[in-house]
Amino acid sequence: MEHDNLIACHECDTLFRKPRLVGRTAARCPRCGATLYRGVSRKLDAISAMTLAALITFLIAQGFPIVELETNGITSQTTLFGALVALWGENMEIVAVMVFCSTILFPLTELVALLYVLVPLRAGFVPIYFNRVLRAIQFVRPWGMIEVFMLGVLITIVKMVSLARVIPEAALFAFGALTLMFAVVVTFDPRVLWDLADELSERNRQPRTPGSNAGNAADPLAAPPADTSGGAPSALPPGLPPTPREG
Repeated sequence: MEHDNLIACHECDTLFRKPRLVGRTAARCPRCGATLYRGVSRKLDAISAMTLAALITFLIAQGFPIVELETNGITSQTTLFGALVALWGENMEIVAVMVFCSTILFPLTELVALLYVLVPLRAGFVPIYFNRVLRAIQFVRPWGMIEVFMLGVLITIVKMVSLARVIPEAALFAFGALTLMFAVVVTFDPRVLWDLADELSERNRQPRTPGSNAGNAADPLAAPPADTSGGAPSALPPGLPPTPREG
């Protein structure tokens, strides 16, 4: 148990007890000065609400037409999924699959996965397959390209104005709001959830003694609080060997 809650410097392999960082402070190695890890503001309520709002906006953007084109008395409108079907029908299967993955599959996966881990953590327990879900979020995040799609739609609208009457529909405004929401969601680093999960697991492992409050029980393995000025964690005694460098 003495090896719990440890962290090794990725530059010099010095082993430290991992302190709990508050806000946006950083823990640095006193030997080489490398940044071990950074604390992220843990406002789970705000990020959970933003993720839920982004998911609702995402469903609105997918269910309503994006724009309506009117030329020579002929009116046409389509949703994003209808545009994908049209691409597939024009023998552009690869383009249709790429657009589907970058604008529907990967963004939806990230939002649902974030809610899956955020809601239980706020309730005080770690969900099953927690590590796999966080790794999935880290994998799909670079491939979600809602903002690129929105930029392409705006460019198309500007070019189509001279050829037809363009009427923005509900999905266009929803995609605009979704772009801003995703800009906020992606600023949240999912890796901080691993620290929260470790704290919850450690708290659940603490023995409950009669007549004591479990919430105020002293934890012999708990690390000292981090210096708000970004100080270094406390080094371990020389008897503990350094851990291997992680890749």
